[in-house]
Amino acid sequence: MGSHEFYLGYAITRRKVLCLDAGHFHPTESIADKISSALLYVPEILLHVSRGVRWDSDHVVTFNDDLQSIAREVIASGHANRIHLGLDYFDASINRIAAWVIGTRNLQRALLVALLEPPAIRDAELSGDYTARLALQEEAKALPFGAVWDYFCESMEVPIGRSWLEEVAARERQTASERR
Repeated sequence: MGSHEFYLGYAITRRKVLCLDAGHFHPTESIADKISSALLYVPEILLHVSRGVRWDSDHVVTFNDDLQSIAREVIASGHANRIHLGLDYFDASINRIAAWVIGTRNLQRALLVALLEPPAIRDAELSGDYTARLALQEEAKALPFGAVWDYFCESMEVPIGRSWLEEVAARERQTASERR
């Protein structure tokens, strides 16, 4: 039992990897806001990426603003090699394999969107032109990343779109019949 400040201080003074758990902060806080600051003091960060559902924090990661902010900060920090990403996909109400696939694909999508961010956004940030940065970030939200995502899936020889769900259902049917 402890507090974020205790764990942060411990990790800093002992040069340990700091774990930031997305599901264990106040609903108005985001671990994305903590990444760059923490990287100034600790050698590496482990991000426990989950979707905070306030009565139980560990649920399937969805492609939401929080996830996209985390991915953007990982990429924009320039220190992705010092950041470890761990997903939580517990949700007893859905198929576990599907939960794992959904969360993994959503994190990969968020990282792709961050990697596709127009360089002008980073340039505006580095030059201190926060007006241009905000305007460009809002414009970038309309950029299509779906075609790049589909190409990525195809090149990795994994199903595109929702066709992966058919494979999970087939596996579930096979596993269920083996259990009988």
